[in-house]
Amino acid sequence: MKQDEPIVDMITYFTDIINGLKGYDRKFTNGKLVSKMIRSLSEDWNSLRMLIENTKDVNTYLLKELYRTLMKYELNNTEMKEKTRKSKEEMKEPPKRQIALKLTNVEGSFNTNMSDEELDDLVLLIKK
Repeated sequence: MKQDEPIVDMITYFTDIINGLKGYDRKFTNGKLVSKMIRSLSEDWNSLRMLIENTKDVNTYLLKELYRTLMKYELNNTEMKEKTRKSKEEMKEPPKRQIALKLTNVEGSFNTNMSDEELDDLVLLIKK
């Protein structure tokens, strides 16, 4: 299997080869087909390969079940890659500037009871 090759293409190639060999009266057990299919997976599939080898009995695991598992795994993987790609793109965008407080000047609303020191503190706070 090639890197980044869709699993459906690999399943198609595998099925074509097996059907061609069956035409020459070559017979395979289900266990042999499953183990050959698992061995032909690329390095991207190592985690799933190890999981199947350690949890399933290859001799009783049906080839159709393996196909279904591989397709589900690929679908989940592509969704996760898409989510991480989108989140990376969002992180690259510069943050949007927003106005936290809007100052309006209404006549007679300015508090004249403030001391110069309090007014300076307020100006510093606004500048920050």
